[in-house]
Amino acid sequence: MTLTRLTALVVVVSLLFLCGTIDTEARHPHRHHRSPKNMISAPPTGAPLYSPPTAASNASSNSTNSSPPSSSPGAPIPTPAPTGANSYSLFDVLTYGAVGNGVSDDTEAFKTAWDSACQEMNPSMISVPKGYSFLIKSTIFAGPCQNIIIFQVDGTIVAPSEPDLWPVNSRRNWLIFYKADGLTLRGGGLIDGRGEKWWDLPCKPHKAKNGSASRGPCDSPVALRFFSSSNVTVDGLKVQDSPQFHFRFDQCRYVTVSSLQIRSPAFSPNTDGIHVEGSENVLIHNSVISNGDDCVSIGAGSLNIHIENVTCGPGHGISIGSLGKQNSRACVTNVTVRNAVIRHSDNGVRIKTWQGGSGSVSAVTFDNIHMDTVRNPIIIDQYYCLSKSCQNQTSNLFVSGVSYRNIKGTYDVRNPPVHFGCSDSVPCTNITVSEVELLPATGQIISDPFCWNVYGMAQTMTIPPLLCLQEGLPRSIMDIDSNKCY
Repeated sequence: MTLTRLTALVVVVSLLFLCGTIDTEARHPHRHHRSPKNMISAPPTGAPLYSPPTAASNASSNSTNSSPPSSSPGAPIPTPAPTGANSYSLFDVLTYGAVGNGVSDDTEAFKTAWDSACQEMNPSMISVPKGYSFLIKSTIFAGPCQNIIIFQVDGTIVAPSEPDLWPVNSRRNWLIFYKADGLTLRGGGLIDGRGEKWWDLPCKPHKAKNGSASRGPCDSPVALRFFSSSNVTVDGLKVQDSPQFHFRFDQCRYVTVSSLQIRSPAFSPNTDGIHVEGSENVLIHNSVISNGDDCVSIGAGSLNIHIENVTCGPGHGISIGSLGKQNSRACVTNVTVRNAVIRHSDNGVRIKTWQGGSGSVSAVTFDNIHMDTVRNPIIIDQYYCLSKSCQNQTSNLFVSGVSYRNIKGTYDVRNPPVHFGCSDSVPCTNITVSEVELLPATGQIISDPFCWNVYGMAQTMTIPPLLCLQEGLPRSIMDIDSNKCY
């Protein structure tokens, strides 16, 4: 009996000791991170962990005011408690030596923060805090990285204000993300390209507002450019006054762009809001874009592009192209533009190709689009040219399978509401139109549509009546089919 009691006592004591060990480990989990290297201003040892807020944590923070304080220059970063597998290693650019006064060059601090986050084995977050303005010169944020990165922009990022302040060999791009797979660029902050001095260069296709312009090169930087990256998300940012395109995606896959505000003046040249080139599976939605060129432009080699709930204007509308310049081959397929608003723009939904090109544009849908005083609401232009010296050429891209549905609103009476200008030798085919109602913004006279070498049908009554569409298919359809890309 004594032996039995002694054995039971040993078992109870062992269990109590084991429970205490488990409780201690639960309250003090082990963390291991590699320290950032090549630091300008040394951060605390190891990268602190940050957990992205959830709806529940936001509600709790609002009620208890327990959110971590923002960092000040030179101060150590507060270390939020880890919350398990969803934790992110935090890299605050202030800790890496960024000043944030809008005058000092913070490029190296941003670059070092990126390099450190890119080497981190855990998912990482780069923090650009609110209340600071960071001057960044042309730079590349290069991958591939060890894990995903959230680039959280809550403050302001500004470009150099003068073209002369840019290196001669770095005038084409400002902020480049290369092989940045899994990147999320987000926040409520502002990215300001300060492009006015670039727009006023004499080589640009406009004159300065005051009638004068300073000499300078024609190359102008794209504000944010993504190369060869997949699973990219851009969300919530405000971007303004890029010297040239605001966003450009080249050879990217699985891209989601949402809730952006892009703004530059209507007179700013070549300031496309978002340009997609050689990319696939791209979603652009819930954004407002006003600029001096295309709201969204889709270039060669793009497929599976979906644009929805986008408001454009002023600007040049939503465009596929231009394609086929300098006798090049271009292929675009499976493009959908749905639930869009286009206001006070030179064009609405446009397909534009150069004479002499080859390839095809196919499987395109424009659906439920409202036009407000738009100069060319619906336009296919296969004679696109930026000067008066373009020569007539035989070849062109084959445009086929384009659907226009439920497109309504008003048009600027300087141009017809519908313009189908297809190639003499390569007619447009399978163009379908339904529920189109376009009325003049001023006056009572409805202009006739323009049609040239276009085959298709109006599936419903339209305003204006599209009686100029040719039925069936052209005799040369077999020769044209050889142009198809897909």
